[in-house]
Amino acid sequence: MALQMFGIPVSRGVAVGRAVLISSARLDVAHYFVDPGQEEAEVNRLRAARSAVRAELQTLQSELPADAPPELAAFMDVHMMLLDDPQIGRETAGWIRRRRYNAEWALTAQLDVIARSFDDMDDSYLRERKADVEQVVERLLRALQGTQGLTGGVHGGDDLVLVAHDIAPADMMQFKQGVFRGFVTDIGGKTSHTAIVARSLDIPAVVGAREASRLIRQDDWVIIDGDNGLLIVDPSPAIVDDYRVRKQESELSRQRLLRLRNTPARTLDGQTIELLANIELPDDCDTALVAGAAGIGLFRTEFLFMNRGRNLPGEDEQFEAYRRVVQTMGGKPVTIRTIDIGADKPLDADQDYRDGEFTHLNPALGLRAIRYSLSDPAMFRVQLRALLRAAALGPLRILVPMLAHARELRQTFEQLELARAELRAAGTEPGPVEVGVMIEVPGAVLMLPLFLRHFDFISVGTNDLVQYTLAIDRADESVAELYDPLHPAVLQLLAQTISLSHAAHGWKGRPVHVSVCGEMAGDPQLTRLLLGMGLRSFSMHPAQILRVKQEILRADCSRLAPLAQAVLGEFEPEGQARALATLTG
Repeated sequence: MALQMFGIPVSRGVAVGRAVLISSARLDVAHYFVDPGQEEAEVNRLRAARSAVRAELQTLQSELPADAPPELAAFMDVHMMLLDDPQIGRETAGWIRRRRYNAEWALTAQLDVIARSFDDMDDSYLRERKADVEQVVERLLRALQGTQGLTGGVHGGDDLVLVAHDIAPADMMQFKQGVFRGFVTDIGGKTSHTAIVARSLDIPAVVGAREASRLIRQDDWVIIDGDNGLLIVDPSPAIVDDYRVRKQESELSRQRLLRLRNTPARTLDGQTIELLANIELPDDCDTALVAGAAGIGLFRTEFLFMNRGRNLPGEDEQFEAYRRVVQTMGGKPVTIRTIDIGADKPLDADQDYRDGEFTHLNPALGLRAIRYSLSDPAMFRVQLRALLRAAALGPLRILVPMLAHARELRQTFEQLELARAELRAAGTEPGPVEVGVMIEVPGAVLMLPLFLRHFDFISVGTNDLVQYTLAIDRADESVAELYDPLHPAVLQLLAQTISLSHAAHGWKGRPVHVSVCGEMAGDPQLTRLLLGMGLRSFSMHPAQILRVKQEILRADCSRLAPLAQAVLGEFEPEGQARALATLTG
């Protein structure tokens, strides 16, 4: 009898094949005390493992084929940087010296400490960076155990799918080389590095399937439905045949989508729609251009700051990253968000953590995003100066996250003026920038009449807007099902933001540009609703652009507008479902 399991769909498509199970190195960790006087020898074992893993990653990076997604090399850089993180190196050595743990035991003990700090983070994107630490520790454990690499080579006549607790992006070249047709992991989320690479490689994938690696046996037939987050284990021949047909149809659909890359995003009634890309690293620009993005709608700068301890990126290092993005996009607009980091994701682990104990009671409502930047004006101006320098090289917009107070508005512009003055005093002329505000909390929507008089554009972060409107942490499994982008309150706030922005005559005397950069923008099932609400600018992961464009090309905004109003007028689930069905039908 077939077994069905559900996880998080992160890369579309269907894969049918025999399961190849990869066990976690952490399951086989030995726990013992080293003899007195042997502590330094054990620390040297750890150092040797770190050197071996660094060499392995450098070799993998040097052997990447020319057509490998740029994310792969970038994420290998992140993992090599983590190898040098004091929390992994120095603190793990501390377990060995203080308690005489063997290196494997010390690594897993320190991983538990680090994992607790990540679990307390409010931002789902940064919370999933825990997976990077886990993947680095997994490699170190394999090096200590003398077993490196993902599979050691897998061959056979049948198609294969990979089932694992987690998969590091560096190991995913196995997919590029055609060994595996898809994969499923026990852990992970939509914004994990593994998911990002899966989308770049266009491989069917389901993550967060919890018990998959325990319940699926070696060589079981497995169907991975990457569209619906479904796994079917030991399916009947009829189900296999049905999914093989769906797989062929999915592949044909992908080929048809590729033809839309250079097609203007214009609706049937002649409305031009702006399709922008969300990126995490400068190298992601290449993927955005391949997908036909009209520009960068959100460049998250947190990656430049993470895992650096007290060694934060200086002005020149930041400028180099921003310069690369602006110049790679070749004149297309680039929106760069100031650092969205804070109490729930501190820059200096030694200062904000004590043995893994989090020092802030409610990080979701604490010192984060623009609040954090304004609390450290010198650090903030370093970023602003780097952005202003890069703006001299091409169209650059600065996006301010989580702003909700008039004084935050005033202080932000004061710091921007100070940064301009500092550059001029040093003999550098700052480039022209547009400044926008990210709408992420209900209070910001109510403050729009003020914000629209000062900012050049509005960007709606729907992920946080849903979370703060409904008081729901979608990473909390006990309430995750209540996280609902279609909740009437969320839709009302979104519609109000769009309509007020269009009706406003900002400080330049024209309507204020508004876009959506949260996950709602990249969901093709919501494209018609957003168009009907008046949205004309969408920003999403590059892999989602062509599917959204396909919906746009089939849409008539003049017909969708009254249908969207009908959806907004429904507060009961049944009535909303009927109105949505009419809109999307």
